[in-house]
Amino acid sequence: MFENLPTWTTERVELLKIHFEAGLSCRTIAASIGVSRNAVIGKLSRMNLTRGRPDAEPRPKKPAKQRGARSVPRLQYQMLRTLYDEEQPEGGAPVVSAQRCSLFELSKERCRWPISTPGAADFCFCGNPPLDGMPYCSGHTRLAYRPGSRQRVARGRTQPIRQPTSLAKL
Repeated sequence: MFENLPTWTTERVELLKIHFEAGLSCRTIAASIGVSRNAVIGKLSRMNLTRGRPDAEPRPKKPAKQRGARSVPRLQYQMLRTLYDEEQPEGGAPVVSAQRCSLFELSKERCRWPISTPGAADFCFCGNPPLDGMPYCSGHTRLAYRPGSRQRVARGRTQPIRQPTSLAKL
């Protein structure tokens, strides 16, 4: 069977030191000794043998890049922030969907909030004009992108926002 021979014999350690002092790479040392590259790196580390850079100079710092236009998520966050900073309707007033449309009539110029249950005879979409860059109108954007409970508490609202009991009644 296999014998448990030590990986690092005195001969191998001496070869490691000679090759290291000669400036060979860990890969080359490993191939000549017959061990893995990681074994060579580990042994050098345990023996506190390191290759310091002679007269190492710090790398020159690159000049800071010009920041590009703001990203889309950041712009969406700002739009939502302004939407939430506006006064919200009292009592969670339902959103009036005056321009309801079917799936075939749905486009980017219409709110995509579903009304009723998919598959029901009265299923449709809100159809109101959406906010720029958003899929929903202002009322449904408030419902879809509500801040978390911590943010509501931080703003002073301890009561959770009431959901409409049925979107089909809108």
